[in-house]
Amino acid sequence: MMPYAFPDDLMQAQRDWYTAYRQLATTENPAQTTVLRRTLQRLSVRISTDPYWATIPGRAPGRQDGVEAAGVGAEPEAGRS
Repeated sequence: MMPYAFPDDLMQAQRDWYTAYRQLATTENPAQTTVLRRTLQRLSVRISTDPYWATIPGRAPGRQDGVEAAGVGAEPEAGRS
């Protein structure tokens, strides 16, 4: 059970952040690197300043809470499921 009901747009921003991060890790194109870094910066601001965080009484969960709630994050290590 999730302790918080994260808004869909916030969860989508988190998924988009991880997609951009993975793309940045694999690109060899300098122009694409710049675009992806700017995308990550924009999404980081979007995620961290979302009005949702002000609705949590007594505690503002960290970004990791959102990641876990969305079921998104780093891909499993090889050989692990």
